[in-house]
Amino acid sequence: MAKLSLLTALGLLLMLQIASSTKLLCHMTNWSQYRPGSGKFGPENIDPFLCTHVIYNMATINSFNQMIPVEWNDETMYKDLNNLKNINPVMKTLLSVGGTLNGISPFISMVSKPESRADFIRSSISYLRAHNFDGLNLDWQYPGQNGSPSSDRMKFTDLVQELGKAFEDEARDTTKTQLLLSATVAGLVPVLKTSYDVPEISRHLDFMNVMTYDFHGHWEAATGHNSPLYRSSLDSGSHIDHNVDSSLSKWLSLGAPAEKLLMGFATYGRTYRLTTPNHSLGAPSKGPADAGPYTRTAGLWAFYEVCSFTSSATVGWIDEQKVPYATQGSAWVGYDNKESFAAKVQWLSTNKLGGASVWTLDMDDFGGSFCGDGAYPLVNHLRNSLGFAPKPTTTPGPTTTADPISTFCSGRPDGLYANSADQTTYFQCFRGNTYLHSCQPGLVYLDSCKCCNWP
Repeated sequence: MAKLSLLTALGLLLMLQIASSTKLLCHMTNWSQYRPGSGKFGPENIDPFLCTHVIYNMATINSFNQMIPVEWNDETMYKDLNNLKNINPVMKTLLSVGGTLNGISPFISMVSKPESRADFIRSSISYLRAHNFDGLNLDWQYPGQNGSPSSDRMKFTDLVQELGKAFEDEARDTTKTQLLLSATVAGLVPVLKTSYDVPEISRHLDFMNVMTYDFHGHWEAATGHNSPLYRSSLDSGSHIDHNVDSSLSKWLSLGAPAEKLLMGFATYGRTYRLTTPNHSLGAPSKGPADAGPYTRTAGLWAFYEVCSFTSSATVGWIDEQKVPYATQGSAWVGYDNKESFAAKVQWLSTNKLGGASVWTLDMDDFGGSFCGDGAYPLVNHLRNSLGFAPKPTTTPGPTTTADPISTFCSGRPDGLYANSADQTTYFQCFRGNTYLHSCQPGLVYLDSCKCCNWP
């Protein structure tokens, strides 16, 4: 008797629902666990059906060229994140390594010699497999910049080439699914032109997460938007390229395959302190507005903090850049909303990019308690705008009474349950939510084995 395992059945179902050529990659950070109250975020807050890929940020590199955790509980959170693949086995997870230590990238020492790169590569493969990750993300955003010698541009290329080959060899020798390899890369045009051998790294990376945000911020003396889609009429000099369109157009012109480029989407805004009554784009400013009560970072507000601000602020729209801003008193913030995300998705789709890279899950209104628009309003809207099929749910159509299917899991433990009304389908209960799944044609769900089988 042929049997279709639950894992296979769910995997096949979800693969049909996800657009194979488009990625929705979402970052989470290990420092967001320290935010107070409703801002605290961990793997338990992740919707496993929301993103195609989740990147855990981040691990680092020690003096022995080995990958190591940063936080005391990283490895526990690795497990919690990867356990979500038991709910949605199609979701992929990657571990990001890099960042800075005292302003210096931990890559700089490691890439200096072939032997040290080899040590890191061996350590990476072992560490990723031990913790059930599907791939590695390189977070060395500025090779040859920020205190690293110009030769590090070439050594970054060497590292990408060697990692790509090692991942191929390991998969071939072990028959395991090959590990994914991605990189978080610069969005600023002057930086990307001098930091990357674009054609060569593109050959070995599965995708590149372009940081099309942080184009402007409180370090400047006038207000500018964090992530404008297009240049503004006020832009001059190098600032004419401080926008999403210029950044990704340059990546494409330098030889990056469109299908490997992921546009960066920010779930946060950049703030300024105005110095005159002028509150428009380009208004004089000095430094950041007050730090948000949850993110507690000068010059940056999470989207859920922006929602609290805009409830009483004056909201404006920069039409030539297709992005919003808000101001109240001397505080000014440029941020993204559903409308600006939709404009960016149109650009992404027109230029046939590989998808979107969200920084970060923990700065969207992940709990739905601030913006009055449900959980993950920005990322859910982005998912829908990209054309993904609806997540597996039993949301009823228009009706005047409660749908008994949609409330099936209310009060029930997580797990699988037979659907008494239709034996070709079954319910999955997860965190009180009801998900309806279908068996393959000809099979029925049997509660005795928690699987789809021949009748």
